[in-house]
Amino acid sequence: MKPRNARLLLSLALFGLLAACGGENTKPTPPQAVRPATPVKPVKIGVALGGGAAKGFAHIGVIKMLEANGFEPVVVSGTSAGSVVGALYASGMNAFDMQQKAVALDEASIRDLRLFSGGLIQGQKLQDYVNTQVGNKPAEQLRKPFAAVATQLETGDRAVFVRGNVGQAVRASSSIPGVFEPVSIGGKTYVDGGVVSPVPVDAARQLGAEFVIAVDISSRASGQRPSGLLGAVNQSITIMGQRLGEQELGRADVVIRPAVLDIGAADFEQRGRAILEGEKAAMAAMPQIRAGIARLQQAQTAAIRTAEARTSAAQAEAHQRCQDSRTRIEKLRGVEKNCSAPAR
Repeated sequence: MKPRNARLLLSLALFGLLAACGGENTKPTPPQAVRPATPVKPVKIGVALGGGAAKGFAHIGVIKMLEANGFEPVVVSGTSAGSVVGALYASGMNAFDMQQKAVALDEASIRDLRLFSGGLIQGQKLQDYVNTQVGNKPAEQLRKPFAAVATQLETGDRAVFVRGNVGQAVRASSSIPGVFEPVSIGGKTYVDGGVVSPVPVDAARQLGAEFVIAVDISSRASGQRPSGLLGAVNQSITIMGQRLGEQELGRADVVIRPAVLDIGAADFEQRGRAILEGEKAAMAAMPQIRAGIARLQQAQTAAIRTAEARTSAAQAEAHQRCQDSRTRIEKLRGVEKNCSAPAR
């Protein structure tokens, strides 16, 4: 073999050896595999407990059935009677604890008439009772996020109390005009939250609830012509509250209506029946609650999968751009760049 040919063959062999070594030392690095879908987090359930005086005992029955079926609310909002039950529940009591409190409740312990103010209830006893039950903790230290909704009398604006004195907030939320004295807080005057928000669905959303279960125990128009001037006024107020409440209830995921409309505002003797009606109404709503939560979880799963698919496609595209950026010699030698994406 001629020396020139021998040198040529030797050069080709060395080049091939170098190419083989380079390819072996820099193996292709595929895009990082997308992690399996993260399990869907539990849906944040909120309850919006409406006002209704003694009918409010029905809220206890509703909460009892929600807990029994695995749908424990994690945020609570309440108006008037709903704020009383809501505060106790947010403090850490379960439905059975609240039922025991309700059975043992002496009406005199929360009613303090003031003769010089026309026989109105002052509300201080109610405030003290609630604060005692929640361990005198401010709202921001309760176990569950809690909001009590009241109405600012000077402006008619909705007031949502989520911090500070729980009993005072409940007292303001429960100050039914003509029955309770208005409450002064921070130089402003507050009355019953039912004037602007009979069932506080929006407040529950503001607390972070993803699925809101509203409990409506508010009065309805009787369907009969009222007798006398006072009857006409009461019927008119009921109709206004009914129309106002319908708008906010439309923003709830599920509305539960216990059959307690015939229970009087001060009929504490009917507390046992009200609790039972709350249980019955909640059980009747369970299929709707399960279906609604399942739809929400499916939507969350679909959103996660879409996001992961986009991430995977973006990683593949970035990997290809990285490989396309190789020099001509690297491509001829079959050298793959290390284009691994950083760990997430």
